[in-house]
Amino acid sequence: MKLHWSPRSPFVRKVMIVAHERGLIDRLICVRTVAAMTTPHAELMRDNPLSKIPTLVLDDGRALYDSPVICEYLDALDGKPQLFPLDRKRRILALRRQALGDGFLDLLVLARNERLREQPSEVHLRSAAVRSTAVLDSLEREADALAASAFDIGHIAIGCALSYLDFRFAEEDWVKAIRVLLFGTPSSRRGPRSKRRCRWTILERAGNFLASPR
Repeated sequence: MKLHWSPRSPFVRKVMIVAHERGLIDRLICVRTVAAMTTPHAELMRDNPLSKIPTLVLDDGRALYDSPVICEYLDALDGKPQLFPLDRKRRILALRRQALGDGFLDLLVLARNERLREQPSEVHLRSAAVRSTAVLDSLEREADALAASAFDIGHIAIGCALSYLDFRFAEEDWVKAIRVLLFGTPSSRRGPRSKRRCRWTILERAGNFLASPR
């Protein structure tokens, strides 16, 4: 299977984590693909008219996109899905958490693109900061439940969003404050975990599977 891939795409990272978790990484041929919003990629568009990554091309030539579809396909490839629960209640919860993580990523990617504009809109950037804080507040309220539940696609999506936040927005004052809130100091991570332990656990698990091909 061919995967249109980029090492810095958080949505590609979701797919790579699923592939590692399900023992499928050796079945992927990762093709480095630059998918810029301002420059449609002609070759990629043969497989995905949206010119977006990740895009997975199956052995029979069919193309799958975007990350939720690809992740669910890979998880069910052996007929025994593990990351997308079969139980209706657990499945809806996992999908809702995935939607939160993916939506947070969409928000962060748009905010980063806005920052790169010649004249960024402060209104849009302030809105992104407010909504990002609201997302993190929501995760804080759900911290214990996340830590107690089985690892699934929701944890993966949220972990990818949090790592992207730290990667692309580390210099922002509000992110520095949030990082202390989420993770504490290095010494605090070595001690007993607080109720915020779920975020560190998610990032540890996601961090074990960097978005790079073998």
